[in-house]
Amino acid sequence: MIIELTLETERGHGPLRFTCDRMFNAGYTGRNQAEVRKHIEELALKGIPGPAETPTLYPVVRSALTVAGAVDVYEHGTCGEAEYVLLIEDERRIFVGVGSDHTDRTLEEHDIPRAKQICANVLGRTVWPLEEAVDGWDRLVLRSRQTVDGREVLYQEGALARLLPPRDLMAFVRAKAGVRLERTILFSGTLATLTGGFVYGSRFTAEIEDAGRNRRLTLGYEIRVLDAIS
Repeated sequence: MIIELTLETERGHGPLRFTCDRMFNAGYTGRNQAEVRKHIEELALKGIPGPAETPTLYPVVRSALTVAGAVDVYEHGTCGEAEYVLLIEDERRIFVGVGSDHTDRTLEEHDIPRAKQICANVLGRTVWPLEEAVDGWDRLVLRSRQTVDGREVLYQEGALARLLPPRDLMAFVRAKAGVRLERTILFSGTLATLTGGFVYGSRFTAEIEDAGRNRRLTLGYEIRVLDAIS
């Protein structure tokens, strides 16, 4: 699977064609286990069982990956979550983007691995070379917003220092999956919500802000519920 992206570097912009052979979604990747527990408790309130161990890892079908500005969902009870995304061409050529693991929360109550396959993994169209982002990584801010009844709600916000850093995340995936990571896309796992639970909106936006370099990665997409079938 080949995706067309924009590579933003310190020298300027240019096109990037990235070949994806496999994709994983990581979960419960917080460095602070109290923060991880908060997210598990959020899920428990919705009837979603917590994992036996953390972090977790789910392989995801590549057809779930999209850079589109809208996603179709089966019902209203779905929502996104902001994550950093690693696009690993090989060990020396790695890019970072911003993404959303959009999830069917009803199905997640019964079968988390299957829930990961039903909705889209949305990736922002612009990425940075990881080597240019590592310096100051922990100060990068991950943020998401949802539009609910026409009103924008701040949904998640926090420094990437709260999540496993890229090299640690890659080491976890290699050990857990037992595979080399060439041509792999890896979604990082997310932050707890600011709303105390899931919010279901009509639009989801996310960003990674690098205030030190006055730049940001962004994504935004509409959420379209399928029309009822009589």
